[in-house]
Amino acid sequence: MSLGEPNLIAITFFLVFIGLSLGITVWAARRTRTADHFYTAGRSVTALQNGLALAGDYMSAASFLGIAGLVSLSGFDGLIYSIGWLVGWPIVMFLIAEPLRNLGRYTFADVVAARLRQTPIRIAAAIGALAVISFYLIAQMVGAGNLIRLLFGLPYESAVVIVGGVMLAYVLFGGMIATTWVQIIKALLLLGGATLMALLVLARFGFNPLALFEAAATKYGNGVLSPGRLVNDPIDAMSLSLGLMLGTAGLPHILMRFYTVPDAKTARTSVGYATAFIGFFYLLTFVLGFGAMVLLGRDAITRVDAGGNMAAPLLAEVIGGTPFLGFIAAVSFATILAVVAGLALSGAATLSHDLWVNVVRGGHANPREELLVARSATVLLAVLAIALGITFKGQNVAYMVGLAFAIAASANFPALVLSIFWRRLTTRGAQVSMLAGTASTLLLIWFSPAIQLDILKNESAWFPLRNPGIVSIPLSFAVAIAVSLLSPVGAEQEHFDRLERQLHLGVE
Repeated sequence: MSLGEPNLIAITFFLVFIGLSLGITVWAARRTRTADHFYTAGRSVTALQNGLALAGDYMSAASFLGIAGLVSLSGFDGLIYSIGWLVGWPIVMFLIAEPLRNLGRYTFADVVAARLRQTPIRIAAAIGALAVISFYLIAQMVGAGNLIRLLFGLPYESAVVIVGGVMLAYVLFGGMIATTWVQIIKALLLLGGATLMALLVLARFGFNPLALFEAAATKYGNGVLSPGRLVNDPIDAMSLSLGLMLGTAGLPHILMRFYTVPDAKTARTSVGYATAFIGFFYLLTFVLGFGAMVLLGRDAITRVDAGGNMAAPLLAEVIGGTPFLGFIAAVSFATILAVVAGLALSGAATLSHDLWVNVVRGGHANPREELLVARSATVLLAVLAIALGITFKGQNVAYMVGLAFAIAASANFPALVLSIFWRRLTTRGAQVSMLAGTASTLLLIWFSPAIQLDILKNESAWFPLRNPGIVSIPLSFAVAIAVSLLSPVGAEQEHFDRLERQLHLGVE
């Protein structure tokens, strides 16, 4: 195995991608003169382009490295993440995409605050959004650190700093235009690379997936083809599934992409494209995970990375040699870099548009000032990403993203859905819902076995479930409904009537 040693071919692919994407950034920087260009690419992205970019945003380190690693170590159960993430897209298509595009401008908080009081809504939304982005960043930076260590033989910490610096350059100068095109190129590379890997794996088994699964069962027992190895508590499994499914519709960097298209119909069409691309990709990760299990073995995978995150690159070397390892490692890095850029852009929009413009400046900041604050926020987020990546070294990236989805499902999804469909929602109800969803999820994660046992090495955990969604999501809905009914505001219900036509039809 050549992992951990400088790999000339991998470095060449890496430098080619960096050069290409920096060229895109220079081109985009010339077109990024206003806040509208920085946040939404001037709303000029087509349905197919946005579908690829959505898939690129969604097919993160967790999707490629994390799921392949989980399947290779846990078998069938590793697919619970990919299934949960995939079934969230119909919710986005039928409930969220069109109303979001019709009413919002830059962030999902625009929709929630459209008929409610701006300041309390945007502060609460920013807290939830930044919590989601932080957990998502952990997963990407952990995966990136391991990959750069693989490519260059550098220490993990140095690798994380390099990734943060390159991401900063993309977002700082190119904004959404650069981020969108980097996502599109990354999605095509990842789909192509994963397809080739899956075909090479299946070629070892006569292109018969059943022969692959039989080989896995022969090597590790029939249990690898049955559920229960990764999540053996049915309640925990339900909790995880709820978080993954509903969290998709609450992810700030995904919701932000619906503002890059010209109209609501294009937004809905782009979700259809994204769902097809993502569904196909998750089928491939199933083959890759079992391929790594059979052709590599669990001991070889965990020896390189305890979380199993390097299973896919290790598999690439076995089936295609060092050149293929170099290509897949570089594609994996492109995957992470593009997602980190999308997260940073979303975080910058939250800090500048939601907090600075609409809270601190009361909606009266000029566009140049807003753009300056957005770029300053990007620098802060890059520093945060580096710090989080170093702190959470060794965690499985799919699991860490699962926690980000739980926060999104609890903090953002209930308030967003209720603001679109329930006229009796009040400012206080939405605010308390978002804060309660964020706080309860973070608190339950802290007291869960994932933190108390795995990281702090304590003997027991106060909260028995590893995934808090089954408690925090209903709590967030219940709080919003109860507070709104206990303190109704007639004017806000009248505002709902005024906005309803625009919300669903896109006309004033």
